[in-house]
Amino acid sequence: MSDRDGLEQTALLRRLITLGREGEDAVQQHFATHCRALGAEIAPYAYDPSTVAMRQEFADSVQMTAGQRTAIIARVAGSGGGRSLILFAHPDSEPLAGLGRWRHDPFAGVLTDGRIHGWGVADDLSGVAAMVSGLAAALADGWRPRGDIILASTPSKRHARGVAAVLDHIPPPDAALYLHPAESGAGMAEIKACTPGLLEFLITIAGTPPDTQEIGHSAFAHRATNAIEAARPVLDALLRLDHERGERVRHGRIEAASGRATNVMVSGIAAGRAGVRNKLPVACTIEGSVSFPPGETLRSLMEEIRTAVGAAVLPAGSTAGISFPAGAAGAETPADHPLFGIAAAAVLAEAGQSPVVNPLHTASDIRLPILQKGIPTLGLGPLGGDLTQNGRTDEWVDAADHDRCIRVVARIIRAWCG
Repeated sequence: MSDRDGLEQTALLRRLITLGREGEDAVQQHFATHCRALGAEIAPYAYDPSTVAMRQEFADSVQMTAGQRTAIIARVAGSGGGRSLILFAHPDSEPLAGLGRWRHDPFAGVLTDGRIHGWGVADDLSGVAAMVSGLAAALADGWRPRGDIILASTPSKRHARGVAAVLDHIPPPDAALYLHPAESGAGMAEIKACTPGLLEFLITIAGTPPDTQEIGHSAFAHRATNAIEAARPVLDALLRLDHERGERVRHGRIEAASGRATNVMVSGIAAGRAGVRNKLPVACTIEGSVSFPPGETLRSLMEEIRTAVGAAVLPAGSTAGISFPAGAAGAETPADHPLFGIAAAAVLAEAGQSPVVNPLHTASDIRLPILQKGIPTLGLGPLGGDLTQNGRTDEWVDAADHDRCIRVVARIIRAWCG
């Protein structure tokens, strides 16, 4: 596909990128305008993320978005007797920063070498555009659904919880489709049908300072309890728990993809102050997370971590406390569900290959309809990369794969709601 063809096929997406300069509200208004032109009923829904009920997940207030947010719900009513489907994607992106490091204008929708670049294009403006364009393609020749079709542009970043709020607000649909570019590199060759859970932990270790008024502590270190030394048995305990869980916890889909169903990962250790070499650290923090398969509960996993850390033999004069800033249970839609069969057939028809299941994206938003309302849910999207969220620049999606995503979405809508 030439860049000229790509510009024609990604016109809506490029417009959303340019509106990103004005902010989320401008993106939402344009989404609503396009859906209204397709005959959809538009219902903005204002909500406060802090009041949305959490089911099988939690997050402390520091991590949550503050203030009111607005989701846009667009509904095409079915004629009756068919299955309903909600498609959702998020219009919000990372906070604007580091724009000067981009090679391309972040808000111009530049298409080069088959890739369309833009702020938030892969996270998740492509998903917002694909569900509108997919609906337009499904309705293009006069086809009309028997079941309701709902498009929801729902804030998601920093626990904005848009789709959860919408699902509490509307009658539960029969199935859900989450549209988001694939970070794995597989693009439309994969379907997200399984997401591991994710539990974050923070362990705070306290030592004992030396009994001295001297500025330097090196000569008195034997009279104190160094928090870094106290961290060693805690780290050993986490390592033992990781090995034990790796042997005990099983899940076929996840093991087939990665060779292991669960991991306990230490992501950071902090103690003392950089450049200050003559002060004994009396506090140390260990941060990390646990990935775990669907079926395990957050409560049982937190108890395992507490037990493992509690069994660590700490030096005299030290203590360890544990907190859990955030957690979300895993979820999956089985391969024998009709929705999976329809999606797989659509991907095969448009991408020329049977899709693989990517079960390694922890805490994917596909979990929300499944865990909150028991709604079978799948995720898919075009090839994308260099996400701003990962500290990269010139975020992009593949223009041809975005077009394939649109056609796949149209096929799924017709097959499920027809």
